[in-house]
Amino acid sequence: MSAIRVDQLYKAFGSVQAVNGISFEVAQGECLAMLGPNGAGKTTTTEILEGYSTPDSGTVEVLGLDPNQGSSAWKARIGIVLQSVRDLGDLTVTEAVEHFSHYYPNPKNPAEVIEAVGLTEKSKSRNDKLSGGQRRRLDVALGIIGSPELLFLDEPTTGFDPEARREFWDLIQSLKADGTTILLTTHYLDEAERLADRVAVISRGRIIACDTPAHLGHRNTSQAIVSWSEEGQSRTHATSEPTQWVQDLAHRFGGEVPDLAIRRPSLEDTYIELIDADLASGDAP
Repeated sequence: MSAIRVDQLYKAFGSVQAVNGISFEVAQGECLAMLGPNGAGKTTTTEILEGYSTPDSGTVEVLGLDPNQGSSAWKARIGIVLQSVRDLGDLTVTEAVEHFSHYYPNPKNPAEVIEAVGLTEKSKSRNDKLSGGQRRRLDVALGIIGSPELLFLDEPTTGFDPEARREFWDLIQSLKADGTTILLTTHYLDEAERLADRVAVISRGRIIACDTPAHLGHRNTSQAIVSWSEEGQSRTHATSEPTQWVQDLAHRFGGEVPDLAIRRPSLEDTYIELIDADLASGDAP
């Protein structure tokens, strides 16, 4: 069954076509990451799914209902972590999380949520005394306190240090293990590769590719890139037979090959290639 179903979604702002015929589904318990440059249509699409904006045309179902017709009971099944931090300056971390827990019929334990997002040591601190990264962690805590069936994460780890990001990834993976459906928008390609079951690449209001991180853009069958140094210059060669190419290089050098490296296209390489190809196509969005 699908937690999210979108069919031929369109949304324009004046002469700008922000969303141009997007269609996709997210299965229950799946994590779908939406990737795309600024202005590609990710935020507009997400706002429509959350019920903050209405489409010009198309069909949208979130947990079986039109988001603009969802009741308070329906809203309680959804968690949202927006890009901007809520204004809770007068409340401590504990007060804010406990306060929001009362909005839901089946909330998580506030202390456990605060610990999960790494704010136990700051639990008695007021929001306006937290750093940017700490406020972002509080925002995540408020998004998951209601035990959501569906969680929207919009750039959730902005402001996190590397260690905090990886701790957050562990938290999201535990939510996935419990069956939570997740729609993630992020600019961190490693985050998408770590968390997402599938990745949808959006450009100019359209989905131009959607697949697992390993298979997106045929990464799994792409040629390997062999690089080495020769005559004072860096050399590269794309090949479907990297082992044979390295053997030939070793024979030519009579042993070790200077600065030898072999790699397959990363998710970032594939993403950039997809976006550049779409922008270069010249088709009207």
